[in-house]
Amino acid sequence: MLNRFSRREFAKLFGSAALAPSILPALSAEQAPAQNATIAPPAPQPFPKGFLWGSATASYQVEGAVKEDGRGVSIWDTFSHTPGKTNNGDTGDVADDHYHRYKEDIQLMKALGLQTYRFSVAWPRIFPNGTGAPNPKGIDFYSRVVDELLANNIQPYCTLFHWDLPQALEDKYGGWQSRETSEAFANYAGYVAQHLSDRVQHFMTLNEMRSFVDIGYRDGRHAPGLKLPPARVNQVRHNAVLAHGLGVQAIRAHAKTGVKVGLAENAEACSPIIETPEHIEAARKAMREENAGYLTVVLEGKYTDAYLAHHGANAPKFTAADMKAIGSPIDFVGLNNYTTTWVRADNNSRGYALVPAPESYPHMMSSWLRVGPQGLYWAPKFIAEIWGVKEIYITENGASSTDVLTPDGHVYDSDRIMYLRNYLTQLHRGVSEGVPVKGYFCWSFMDNYEWADGYAYRFGLHYVDFKTQKRTPKMSAHFYKEVIARNGLA
Repeated sequence: MLNRFSRREFAKLFGSAALAPSILPALSAEQAPAQNATIAPPAPQPFPKGFLWGSATASYQVEGAVKEDGRGVSIWDTFSHTPGKTNNGDTGDVADDHYHRYKEDIQLMKALGLQTYRFSVAWPRIFPNGTGAPNPKGIDFYSRVVDELLANNIQPYCTLFHWDLPQALEDKYGGWQSRETSEAFANYAGYVAQHLSDRVQHFMTLNEMRSFVDIGYRDGRHAPGLKLPPARVNQVRHNAVLAHGLGVQAIRAHAKTGVKVGLAENAEACSPIIETPEHIEAARKAMREENAGYLTVVLEGKYTDAYLAHHGANAPKFTAADMKAIGSPIDFVGLNNYTTTWVRADNNSRGYALVPAPESYPHMMSSWLRVGPQGLYWAPKFIAEIWGVKEIYITENGASSTDVLTPDGHVYDSDRIMYLRNYLTQLHRGVSEGVPVKGYFCWSFMDNYEWADGYAYRFGLHYVDFKTQKRTPKMSAHFYKEVIARNGLA
């Protein structure tokens, strides 16, 4: 637009005809880089010394080998083989064939510079029937994985349940509808801890209770595909947090000394819509109440009054012993974060209101994955402030993308890099202020089976050709490798 003004007209904009000509050359001279000059990279924004950089996967999503070495049937085997339940009828029968290729994959982890890796154990590999006699070949597989990780200087972080519930427990007890499943989980958790805790120092009980309960037992879109009424959903929710608590106790009873225990939960990441005192306080209240059925009850050992009042006659039935177990002290909180729940102050009885997303709100390839990096600042901050948690890990964070493999063998996933950079910027903001986040696990190490979405959505740092099983580092893998090398933003 500037070339449409005369010099005199332009000068009038500055209030002086003499000023304009002198400013333009000065700006030009100062802003233009010298010919052949080296442009310095931006100033580093380091994370704290010792901050851990990792990535994550889950057993059913990557392993395959569903009928090998004594593995039992999981509810996801049943669900994915039921016509109409998953995209294109996709199953995890082969997935990434990680069961046979774990050594190759760990070499890719090493090349990426990973310092830690979060994996999950398939319950049906350990106890094919959910309870009873353990399967030695099952625990042997995970023992070999752990040894291979340690041999490559990668710390193993173990999740004990990432949704692949033994089908036998679903058939016998109705799965998480029964506290018998919670007790079976504790037995399984103690067994795995007993056999791996000489080398694994961090265990997570359950992954995303909110997801497998609400989507699997309320909405019916995930295994086991049920649409239960509110009272029964709330009891399933209670049995899940009870399983966590009993699992914590079992791990402590059977693990070697020095082991740390936590969970990985996709808590509602409540964030103020505007960073003013009233909206921040509203978001703080929302963080506690919107997570009342999961993270809040785990960290407080009781349901909030508002939670019980809201559900009324549909509230879960529980005992004092249940609540004591649920509130068993944990050593760290794992936070799975992808998006943000925006909150504003309100004069209602809760003191806050959730801000709905307009149709135009930006999201990644997955429509549910609305971009909200501020959640990676506010959620850990509130977890530390509200409950006094001293050790937090971001156990999942990542994004889906179309991820087209070009003829020259590259995946230029600039949208995923944009997403990760923005989220890591907010995480850096938090740790710079002393929020006790100790590590970050990017989801996911490689493209995998995305549950009911099958193979249509890719979240990996490595592109996987599911026909040949060839892994190709995406541009985001190169970005993340640089982040790890710098221990800071890239």
